[in-house]
Amino acid sequence: MYAVIETGGKQYKVEKGLKLKVEKLSYEPGTTLELKPLLVRREDGATEIGKGRVIAEVLSQGRGKKVTVFKFRAKKNYKRWKGHRQPYTEILIKDIKEE
Repeated sequence: MYAVIETGGKQYKVEKGLKLKVEKLSYEPGTTLELKPLLVRREDGATEIGKGRVIAEVLSQGRGKKVTVFKFRAKKNYKRWKGHRQPYTEILIKDIKEE
């Protein structure tokens, strides 16, 4: 069984036991949260749209790898360096329940 959830403007295909890094959520580590799935696909092949619940646990908060942005214009003495680290929340999918 798997489900498709949406969080942080992105969609993720999740299964029970999957660890996932999503856009930062305002929950403390150890908190259990409930996500509304867009789609649930059962083992028998039946698909349910918008029904069910996905139970997840917040494992940690963190920041991703640094991405360097470098702008350069030839022969104009123009160089700009900028870095960015995207915050994330790591979650563990505990269960997918049907309704």
